[in-house]
Amino acid sequence: MTVVEAHHVSRRYGAQLAVDDVTVTFQSGQCTAIVGHNGAGKSTLIKMLLGLGRPTAGRITIFGEDPTAGNRRWRSQVGFLPENVSFPPSLSGRETLDFYARLKGQSTAANGDLLDRVGLSAAAANRRVSTYSKGMRQRLGLAQALLGSPRLLVLDEPTSGLDPSSRQSFYAILRDLVADGAAVLLSSHALEEIEGQADRIAVMSHGRLMAFGSLDELRGLSQLPVRIQLRVANGHAAALAHSLGVPATVQGHDIALSCMATAKMDVLRRVASCEEVVDFHVQPPSLDSLYAWFMEVGR
Repeated sequence: MTVVEAHHVSRRYGAQLAVDDVTVTFQSGQCTAIVGHNGAGKSTLIKMLLGLGRPTAGRITIFGEDPTAGNRRWRSQVGFLPENVSFPPSLSGRETLDFYARLKGQSTAANGDLLDRVGLSAAAANRRVSTYSKGMRQRLGLAQALLGSPRLLVLDEPTSGLDPSSRQSFYAILRDLVADGAAVLLSSHALEEIEGQADRIAVMSHGRLMAFGSLDELRGLSQLPVRIQLRVANGHAAALAHSLGVPATVQGHDIALSCMATAKMDVLRRVASCEEVVDFHVQPPSLDSLYAWFMEVGR
């Protein structure tokens, strides 16, 4: 099911074109990541998707409705965590979450469990927000975004300030939401983190959508080479590297190969038939390298 659709959307601030003719859809049961440099248009696009700004051109719908129209029934189905989260410092974490629950028309009965779910214990939840670290405030922000089991969760740099354990717990929560049919949209600079988490990735540069698809689809668009690392028996590396017929670098017992994805299986068959090979590792293009490639293309 299409939850959000942007059709030829642009946003101009005077002479600056912040978003340039973007067409994209976000589906239920999927996690979609938006990546791009500072000023790429990510936050502007997210604000328009949430009805916090009108497109200069094009059309946006959320749950089939115009997000800037007067009838905003869809808001109860949306959770939002902004990049810079801020809460009243004199309230406790629990009081803060209760306030947002009432604001959203939700019961406060399950708030204790929700705080515990995001890693804020009862003792932490009863402390004033002014005593919270950045990571604790981020967890509280995630808790308020999860109020009411949203069908669309929009997160802007959500893991900022979280330690590795908290990041793992955060992505586990996202996986549960996606499995339950929610649409998750996150904007992040942490490419290594989201590589194994996002079903689809939107790459933006200078307001334009450079690419949109799964990681495998982005790899297909870029045609960047696959890298294969081999460990071979002593004394056989140079001869084996020459026999494989693909670009290779030899260093001691190790051979580093690169080939196009279409040739990968042929190369691996040849590698597997060589008795000298004692181990190998296949590394497809990472999201970091794909991002760099699309940025170069977009210049």
